[in-house]
Amino acid sequence: MLDIRFIRENAERVQDSALQKGYKDVDIKKLLELNEARRELQQRVDELRTQRNNNAAKMKDGKPEQSLIDEGKQIKIALAEREDYLTNAEREYTDAMNVVPNIIFDDVPIGGEEDSVEIKTWGDKRDTAIDHLDFAVKRDWVDFEAGAKVAGAKFYYLKGDLALLENAIYQFALEFVVKNGFTFMTVPHMVSERIAYGSGFAPKSSTESNEYFIDNENLMLIGTAEAPLTGYHADEIIDEDRLPLLYAGYSPCYRKEAGTYGKFTRGLFRVHQFNKLEMYAFCLPEQSRDIHEKILKFEEQIWQTLGVPYHIINIASGDLGLPAAKKYDLEYWSPVDKKFRELTSCSNCTDFQARNLNIRVRRKDGKVEVLHTLNGTAVSLARSLVAIIENYQNEDGSLTIPEVLRPYMGGRERI
Repeated sequence: MLDIRFIRENAERVQDSALQKGYKDVDIKKLLELNEARRELQQRVDELRTQRNNNAAKMKDGKPEQSLIDEGKQIKIALAEREDYLTNAEREYTDAMNVVPNIIFDDVPIGGEEDSVEIKTWGDKRDTAIDHLDFAVKRDWVDFEAGAKVAGAKFYYLKGDLALLENAIYQFALEFVVKNGFTFMTVPHMVSERIAYGSGFAPKSSTESNEYFIDNENLMLIGTAEAPLTGYHADEIIDEDRLPLLYAGYSPCYRKEAGTYGKFTRGLFRVHQFNKLEMYAFCLPEQSRDIHEKILKFEEQIWQTLGVPYHIINIASGDLGLPAAKKYDLEYWSPVDKKFRELTSCSNCTDFQARNLNIRVRRKDGKVEVLHTLNGTAVSLARSLVAIIENYQNEDGSLTIPEVLRPYMGGRERI
């Protein structure tokens, strides 16, 4: 969440940024009124608690006068009433704060998905290819029918060489991020509601919720390792000289894919479960812009090494989501669809997630402040398979293995 003092001092900016992100129900004026009402109630509750304590102290020695007893009863009634009001005010205020999105950077394009700006292209585009699903099914590499039988639509089995290729991509990417200073971590596949909301996974509305919640449990299946990685340092103060901290989290990801009507959903591109290697950074506020560019460069290096053509886009405000101040997407060239399709992303969430989860830095002079967090996809493996199948298939029906992956595939050049 944002700092309420920042919101108070920059109310118009925060309101404009929320609207630019598409959060039309956010009302900063009402939020500030709720905060003021909450503060006044808290002050009155504190006064009544002091009166209660003073009254109790007067009645300690000997038999108290009836007036003190009556006064104590009236204070108790008034305090209980004001505490109920305060509880409700706190709830209203917290609910209003939780839907205020992070403010956007000045260089973020304003508008919806179509207003995102291309800033770079790389690689030679091939002209034609067979759809990845048709190509894989013909070779008995993927089985969506069995997945639907076992778990429902958009679940699947990977088989044989395609499953081995997925593992090869993962092994290559893992080796790459570790060599570049990221500490490898496996993570919990579920997080508590506090960690989920603290990481910014509070949906705009229930119909757009993309997360699976466990009934009767305070748990959510993760849609990305970003959530448990954010929560790793919850309620901690990290010394300045330890930052930046770089982590790489590997996990399955579970998503309802709500609100995807009209988006490309064929085959492995948009599924309910997939594996992903996520890069994550905790850093000083003055480091976050540079680290954002650094994470983007790592994503580019991975896909340049794999030899898949792509472009980079600066994501427009309406497609940023709750926690991000700025986001880049790397989209691969699809020779099947004759367009670029999303493959990886990286976001600078500034102090938004860290404030939610009370993650701070202790400066060398002893000052304590909220730090910044960033995340970026190393490889999202289902989509990585789509990109490689479309860009490395051969007319004879074989698939050339990108050279960098061959050591992880027993040295084979084709499958």
